[in-house]
Amino acid sequence: MRAFSRRGLSAAVTAVTALALLTFGSSQAGAAPSFYDPPTPLPAGANGDIIRHEPSQFFLDPIKLIQADANVQRIMYRSTDTHDQPIAVTGTVLTPKSAWTGSGERPLISYAVGTQGVGDDCAPSKALTAGFEYEGPFIAGLLLRGYGVVVTDYEGLGTPGVHTYVNRAAEAHAVLDAARAAQRLPEAGLPANGPVGIAGYSQGGGASAAAAELQPSYAPELKLKGAYAGAVPADLSEVAKNLDGHYAAGFLGFSLVSLNAAYPELDIPSVLNDKGKALFEKVKNECTIEAIAAHAFTQSASLTKDGRPLTAYLGEEPYKSRVGEQLIGKLKPTAPVLIVHSALDDIVPYAQDRTLARTWCSAGVRVQFSTTLVPTHVLAAVRAYPEAFAWLDARFSGAPAPSNCGWF
Repeated sequence: MRAFSRRGLSAAVTAVTALALLTFGSSQAGAAPSFYDPPTPLPAGANGDIIRHEPSQFFLDPIKLIQADANVQRIMYRSTDTHDQPIAVTGTVLTPKSAWTGSGERPLISYAVGTQGVGDDCAPSKALTAGFEYEGPFIAGLLLRGYGVVVTDYEGLGTPGVHTYVNRAAEAHAVLDAARAAQRLPEAGLPANGPVGIAGYSQGGGASAAAAELQPSYAPELKLKGAYAGAVPADLSEVAKNLDGHYAAGFLGFSLVSLNAAYPELDIPSVLNDKGKALFEKVKNECTIEAIAAHAFTQSASLTKDGRPLTAYLGEEPYKSRVGEQLIGKLKPTAPVLIVHSALDDIVPYAQDRTLARTWCSAGVRVQFSTTLVPTHVLAAVRAYPEAFAWLDARFSGAPAPSNCGWF
């Protein structure tokens, strides 16, 4: 096993990214399950406090030939769920072994991964160790820039309970508390009050954007320099319409499971027929590629008792209010934001991110909204890499944040 270099990373981005994107969140990843069982009750403490940690590894490939030249710790930390109740969340902290050569203190990126699935084997901390994390090349790029990185597993991935997929509050809390945890972990060697950035694409873009909105009230002590949010699923009702009958229809199943977990009073299974209930139970243990393969092109009207598509319920109570709570754009970030989205995105509708950017602009946020024409959601993610890197580099170097408000 050898440490990756820039040349090794370049080769990995072409080979490993292609392999990993095809094996999106494979459940082959594994780790000692005992680490993921939180103590009962949780120890007293504050959000972001470390509950436990252990040495870990980060491989860029499933053959485990390319290993990050970083100190890696798997962590469990305190956070809060949708209803501000204390929970344990796991994640991974990565610190480059090389000294920081930039100005000031070493920055920390709280990285929010895209869709992994909702099964416990889908946890990013497990995938990073096994070399199956499809966002590994982006994380490696952050490490090569000298940044410390913390990657949250979100609520319910690995830990007991259901992963609250694309849940605005739970994901934002997990991302912000991960940054706190990384700064409080002595083994990470990161500055306790150093500069922080947030980044993510797709589900992670939503988590990044939601965290940027909540940071002023939830974690005001963090020195947030900016947030990169790619292909943000800002309006879940619009995303749901796009996913119905789509090759990624399984993601709609993830959303149903998540919504029911966060708001059990909705009793979503009560509107499902036998086929719908079977899908609902099946996706609870699926990672991304499994869900795509198992449920591609499923029409939601075939899952309900009354034959209406699931999207028809989103305009009715009590579902309308709960889905409405997930809307991103109601709050104002105080740090600058970069939003990158392809006009040819085939999963997350482009128009909702333009609306989000305009909403934030009207509130006085410094927003750089970047439109690309790279086809598909997946390829657009890779296209956004260099732009996100350059934008984050500029924020940590102290350059004024650009804004193209009024031009889109």
